[in-house]
Formats: sequence, C-alpha cells, structure tokens
Amino acid sequence: MKKILTVTLNPAVDKTYTTHNMIVGHVNRMRTTENIAGGKGVNVTKILRQYGCEVAATGFLGGYSGRFIAEELERKGAECRFVQTAEETRSNMNIIADDGYVTEILEPGPKITEEELVRFMEQYEKLLDECGLVILSGSVARGIQPDIYAELIRLAAVKQVPVYLDSSGESLKLGIRTESGAKPDLIKPNWKELEYIMGHRIRGREEIIEAAGFLHREGILRVIVSMGSKGLISVTGDGVYFAKAEGIRAVNTVGCGDSVVASYAIAAVKGESEEQAIRRACAVSAANATTIESASIPLETAEALWNKIIVEKISG
Repeated sequence: MKKILTVTLNPAVDKTYTTHNMIVGHVNRMRTTENIAGGKGVNVTKILRQYGCEVAATGFLGGYSGRFIAEELERKGAECRFVQTAEETRSNMNIIADDGYVTEILEPGPKITEEELVRFMEQYEKLLDECGLVILSGSVARGIQPDIYAELIRLAAVKQVPVYLDSSGESLKLGIRTESGAKPDLIKPNWKELEYIMGHRIRGREEIIEAAGFLHREGILRVIVSMGSKGLISVTGDGVYFAKAEGIRAVNTVGCGDSVVASYAIAAVKGESEEQAIRRACAVSAANATTIESASIPLETAEALWNKIIVEKISG
C-alpha cells in the first residue's frame, strides 16, 4: 500500500496532569504535568508510526503549539504537510485523578480563514495522488463548515482512495450521508455518537448491532462501534464480531478510539482478516489505556494482550 494520509482539522497540545483528586470550585494542585502532541488524527499518526507505517499528516497548525506538534511528529518519522494558520493551535487539559475520574477541558481552537482553507484543499488533493488510504479524524475547527468531511470523502472517491472517518456531531452525520453518494469505507462511532447518527436512544448490544447493520447496508463497508470497557462491535461484509479485553486497569482512556482506527489501518496494510483486525484493535486500544501518555502504545503489552482478547463471531 502507498503511505497513509491522516487529516487533523483541529489538533491540540494535550496538557496531561495527574492529581490526587479534582474538586470543582477549589484550588487543585497537580502532581505531574506533561505536554503531548494530540488531536485524534495526530494520535492516529503516532500509533501508525509505532507500527512502521509510512504516514503523511496534514491539517492545520499554528504558532508555538503548532511547531511543537510538527516537531513531535517529525521526530517519530511522519511526513508533516500541514497548512500554517495565523492563529495558535489549541491546548487541551486532561486531568487524571487517583480516584479514577478523568476530566477533560477542551479549547475551541483557532478560526480558520478562507485563504487557509483553500490552501488546505489544494494540499489535500495533491496528497490523494500519493496515498493509498485517508483517515479523517476529530472535530472541525472554527471557520470550517461541518460538511467538510463530506467534501473530502467525495474528492477521495473520485481518485478511488478509501477513507476512514472518525468524528462526531454534524460533521460525522454529514460525512456518512453525502449528497454525492460517496461513503467512507469505515466509521468508528462510540455508543453516544451512534445514537446521534440514528436520532434515537440505543439500548444494549442487540440494538447497537441493528443500528450498525443499517449503516452497513447503506453503503459503509465497516462500522466499528466502541463501547468503552464493554468492548467493540464490528459489522462488515464478513459478519458481526464482538471483542473485549478482560482485566485491564485503565489509567487514561484518551486515545483509545484513535487506537482502534489506527489498528484497522494497520490490519489493512497487513492484509489481515476481520477477526484479526478486531482482535488487534481491542489489544492496542486496551494497551493504550494502561499508560498516562495517550497514543504511545506499550507494544509488549499489546502483544501480550493479543491472545487474551475475547473474540466472538455473532453472525455471518
């Protein structure tokens, strides 16, 4: 396969803190702090590089925070093809407390100008000629219309480049129901995001499978639903699979969904089966949860978990 293209329209420096507990309305002193290059597509890029995949990363970066992210990705061997913005790339806070609670504080990010968006679209179309898979991840920065992913999927379809989409809200809903009829090849909603897409409450595993099956029949080849500690559901042309990791002590769950998306891309590069793909996704995601730094997979842990993952073929 050609190199993988990751798109992050609203990256961030994730400032990760640890503390005894977090009390709203009081002074909270942190025990440790660490700055991590983040944003969903950036996380996917980092994981793909850990597994030796060739990756080009694009999107928007600006200011000191943007330089920090670019330098981190280049240090890991990724090719950075970001568009520079006048405004600073955002910073997010991830506060991990000893009592098990994780608090996330997310900035809105820079406002993208029309000229910056035009430059990005030109860059994206050039990169489509160089890449064999596109991964669109995360939220959309201010100044960008929520149908941006629909347009990026349409452009990729014209050049017959498959697309994985992992977003939320309107950008996800519009991305899977494009006016052009182009569909992402894979989506990875969590339980709440699946409810948003379908427009109604979903109760339990059977209803998740029913909703995912509907989206699959609408033309999405792989619908992967993450259920947190309850595991993963995949609905594909090969059937319905369920996978779960047992006995994991989660330290930080940020980046677990990105681990799933990256794992499916790795499985595609390796030509693995659907059963192997969901097993890998569950193992890598669970390994990610055992560390403070998101999207920095302890490879030995992931390897040890491989044979311990419970995989069930439900139908098909």
